[in-house]
Amino acid sequence: MDKYELAVLYHPDLEIDLDKAEKQVEKLVKDAGGSIKETDNWGKRKLAYKIAGHDYAVYVFYTLELPGSGVSQLNNALNITGEVIRFLITKPDEKAIAKAEAMKVNRDKRLSKMSPEEAEADSEESDDEDE
Repeated sequence: MDKYELAVLYHPDLEIDLDKAEKQVEKLVKDAGGSIKETDNWGKRKLAYKIAGHDYAVYVFYTLELPGSGVSQLNNALNITGEVIRFLITKPDEKAIAKAEAMKVNRDKRLSKMSPEEAEADSEESDDEDE
């Protein structure tokens, strides 16, 4: 089984009763032969542009384990699900994730050796570099 990430934009009216829609997505993943490992609900947010006439959507991100053959099955099932206004299935870049985690560990080690003032200054510098 491979690891995938699924980003789902749910209908904005589902913000209050999202459980039913999430259970439906969980069932679709299981029917495709996979399982959900993590769920990250970002809540209702404004869209950059209208999708299906909506200015807002409820953003939920899932980490899945799914066989390769199950991706197209999940894709087809999500296309006809009324609560989902948009979705994206991606395969994460494990090397990039490992590199980012290693950089974070190195940064944390470096900051732990500094005084609080130096660490604050270094943290602000690295934040400026990210922009």
